[in-house]
Amino acid sequence: MTNRIFVVDDDVVSLKLSTAVLKQAGYDVLTAQRGSEALQRIDQIRPDLLILDLNMPDMTGYEVCQKLRSNPRYAHLPILMLTGAKTLEEKVKGFEVGVDDYLVKPFQPVEFQVRVKSLIRRSVTTPIAAAAPKPVSKVVALCSLRGGVGVSTLAIDLALSLVQIWQLPAVLLDLALIGGQDAVMLNLPLRNSWGDLGRLDPAEIEIEQVQRAVLAHPSGLYVLAAPHLLEQGERVTAEHVSRVIALLKERYHYLVLDLSHNIQKTTLVALDAADQILIVMTPELASVYVTARTLAMFEGLGYSRDNIFLILNSTFQHHALARSDIEAALKHPINLVVPFASDLLINAINTGVPVMAKSPEHPFGVLIEDFAYSLSKDEHKLLQPPTPSPAWKRVTQRYQQQRAKK
Repeated sequence: MTNRIFVVDDDVVSLKLSTAVLKQAGYDVLTAQRGSEALQRIDQIRPDLLILDLNMPDMTGYEVCQKLRSNPRYAHLPILMLTGAKTLEEKVKGFEVGVDDYLVKPFQPVEFQVRVKSLIRRSVTTPIAAAAPKPVSKVVALCSLRGGVGVSTLAIDLALSLVQIWQLPAVLLDLALIGGQDAVMLNLPLRNSWGDLGRLDPAEIEIEQVQRAVLAHPSGLYVLAAPHLLEQGERVTAEHVSRVIALLKERYHYLVLDLSHNIQKTTLVALDAADQILIVMTPELASVYVTARTLAMFEGLGYSRDNIFLILNSTFQHHALARSDIEAALKHPINLVVPFASDLLINAINTGVPVMAKSPEHPFGVLIEDFAYSLSKDEHKLLQPPTPSPAWKRVTQRYQQQRAKK
């Protein structure tokens, strides 16, 4: 079946060029020259992809996108924005209204076709995981009561690594419901989020509604993003979180929870659901103090210390407290030490391309990949996958080399 693309651009030359390139690639193309015209005709056209010019005389591309995203029918419609110069301000605003991708004019036809193909493929593959057999899910939660220690970065890279190793869909849940940025760090548009679920009665939420709220990353990772509007995050209750986690556990092998820095009811129900809790800290006194308080609180909540791992993230280069001193103070082993890699990680955040998506063989990537494997379900580690992934081959080869040295 031929995919249908709706191109909206007031520039006649640009419109003709876009149409020609798309028809050459085998797409069915319809066009409009005004945003208002696009809104009037889209119900009739029902496109598989919408291409919008940013600057149009009657309505901007942002305004058209925002109106479409407010309609549940078009919540998942892929939208590509054409712009004269992609600035950071444009990118941020586009994500807020639900743009999926940008392309700067004039564009190369090959790149245009690749972007279009990728967006259509992503939208088609999003619901596939719903048909998977019910797995026994493993839930990994990352947390810190001190902000800025790298919880989101590590949660994202661990989740990506689990997907890459096992080639199974996993879900990253951004539970920093006010201010969480996992979607931005993955270069995903905030067209759907927890906000879509916060409007519903928790008891009536079904898996289909949850899957409509998730965002699909090209890697195979699914993301339930924090809302970009603060009031939407405030509507999400502990009952919403508990219900959503319970539903996802029946469909996905791995859930990774990126938790808020505040201990609130939504955080507590997520911690209760976790099989493994990873506390992220940095090698400085304030972080050690907060971690000590966190461990004491978790003990009071009845969480087993065997299920609590400490990650020491070296976010600065000099004057760090010694690992042995931290372990002695906390009376708890540090399970993973992440070396200083500021430039690498800042670049990953600014580009929206995590290290595990771009450079899994970088020393940082190797560390995360091995740790993700160690956190994997025992049943997965016992058997070789039917079609081993490159990530699985890398990590198992390293494990074999380590055993040989012993």
